[in-house]
Order: sequence, then structure tokens, then C-alpha cells
Amino acid sequence: MSSDNFIDHLRINCKSGSGGPGSVHFRREKYEPKGGPDGGDGGRGGHIILRGNEQLWTLLHLRYRRHIKAEDGHRGGGSRSTGADGQDVIIEVPLGTIAKDAETEEVMLEITSHGQQEILLKGGKGGLGNAHFKSAVNQTPRYAQEGLPGKEVRVLMELKLLADVGLVGFPNAGKSTLLSVLSAAKPKIADYPFTTLKPNLGMVYYRDARSFVMADIPGIIEGAHKGKGLGLRFLRHIERNSLLLFLVPADAEGVFSEYKTLLRELNKHNPELLDKPRLLVISKSDLLDEELKKWISDEIPADLPHHFISSLTNHGLEELKDKIWKLLEQ
Repeated sequence: MSSDNFIDHLRINCKSGSGGPGSVHFRREKYEPKGGPDGGDGGRGGHIILRGNEQLWTLLHLRYRRHIKAEDGHRGGGSRSTGADGQDVIIEVPLGTIAKDAETEEVMLEITSHGQQEILLKGGKGGLGNAHFKSAVNQTPRYAQEGLPGKEVRVLMELKLLADVGLVGFPNAGKSTLLSVLSAAKPKIADYPFTTLKPNLGMVYYRDARSFVMADIPGIIEGAHKGKGLGLRFLRHIERNSLLLFLVPADAEGVFSEYKTLLRELNKHNPELLDKPRLLVISKSDLLDEELKKWISDEIPADLPHHFISSLTNHGLEELKDKIWKLLEQ
């Protein structure tokens, strides 16, 4: 997926359809020229509906659809016939999409599974025809009810990537390189910070035709929870990952201290992230001899699983997939 085509945050004006007005109509037949009221009800206005589509990975297709309006309900007819409902508008969205009221930030709904359909805005109810208003004192009501208006809301769409494994690390830690060698993804790779400006997804194939999805999240810096660097915009993508893979390069000043800094940023953003399974991976391990590996391992607590890899030489990558799969199964 091209980073230029990844859209995970946009606002859309949505308006559901208004209900159709009820009908003022009287029965007129050959032998009954002055029949009673028989005006039908108006049809309901069209709904705005969100539907999950697993083939979509971004909100790009909605980028230029800034105003979405459903059809109004139709007027009721004679013989108590109800007007046609307004046509619904179905918006296809990727899994992990959250719709919020842009004014209040209140979550309206969330789409997490393929084919899931949720009504974002209900259409207005159709008005009652004059047949409903007949009474002993008013045999010929010459009025009907107008339909209820539709709802209009400025909706904030946010996408939180649904991935099995989320890569967490400082800029230039080697996350994009690891994703490129484990999957068919082709993220932009260069030897400078913030090469990755958009999340990238890759499908990693495992043994016996099994697979899992890995997400390369743009690099975190200290203060990211306050919006520094790429900040809050991409921290939210980590919330949906089943497993967090912390990637720290072997040439970091302190492997475990860098891991703790990353962990601290996640904790300040959302403490619930610390409940997810974690795996510490030391990249660029082709720079290390066995003595240095042991020295780094001794620094890491026994309850934190860790692994040494080199994306350049492919060292440790198959064993890494084994560890990831084991943690995902747990």
C-alpha cells in the first residue's frame, strides 16, 4: 500500500433522509362519491449505514465524498397506501473504523467485522395520513402529518488498524526493513528518521499455509503521547494489535532502557496497552558477538521474551515467526 494513499482520519457531513408527508385523500368511487378519508402514511427517510469490508485498508475512497445525503421518503397515497421509503446510503469502510460526532467526540459506532452493518443516522419517520385523524367529531379531516426531518451530523471517521502484530520502536529502528523481509509489503526504507510517515500492513506467511498481519507503525519519540513527532495520530493504531513487538536496534545506547522509554509512552497514551502480550526484538544483531548478546540478555528481565535478529542477513527470522505465532495462539 502506497503511503500516499493511506487515509485514516477524515470528516464527512452526513444527512439522513426526511420522512415523507402523509396524504390528505378521500375515497371516491362510483357508488360512493363521498367516502371517508383514506390518505396513507409517508415513507421513512433513507438511513446512512456503515458496512465493514475486509478488502479495504484505508478511508481513501471517502476522501472526496465530503457530503453524503440519503433520499427523502415519498408521500403517502390514497387507499391508505404508504409512500416508498427513501433509499438508504451504504458506506463501505475498512475493519477498525470508528465513527464519532465531530463536535462532541462521542463515539457513534464501531465496525470490526466483515459484512457488519450499523445504522449511523436513522432516516426520519414518515408522517401519518389523514385516515389516522378521523374521529366522531371530525369525519373528514383535511390535514395530514408532515414527515420527521432527517438527522444531519458532521462525522469524524477514524481508522484503527486491525493487525495481529504491531511494530513499535523509535524512528530508524528497522521496522520497515523487518516488515519488507517478512512479507510482500514494500514500505519506503531509508537511513534517516521518520522514513515511515504512514502505517504499512504486510501479510506474513507461516508454516502450513497459516499467516498473520503485521503493522509497521510510524516511529515513536519521547513525548509522543502529548502529540510530539507523529504523536497521537498513529499511537491509536497500536490499540487494535493483538501482540506488540518492540524493535530496538543493537547499536542503541541501552537496549532495555530504550524499551522502557517506549513502554512509558504507550502507558501514558493508554494504560490498557500494557495488558497486551509483548516481545522485545533486538535488530541489527549481526553487529554483535555472542558475548555482547549475553550481556544484553542479562539486562532484560526473565519474564520479558526477547529475540535477536538481523534483517540484513535473515538471522533469527524463522525463529521470530515461531515465537510470534506461539504468543498469538496464547
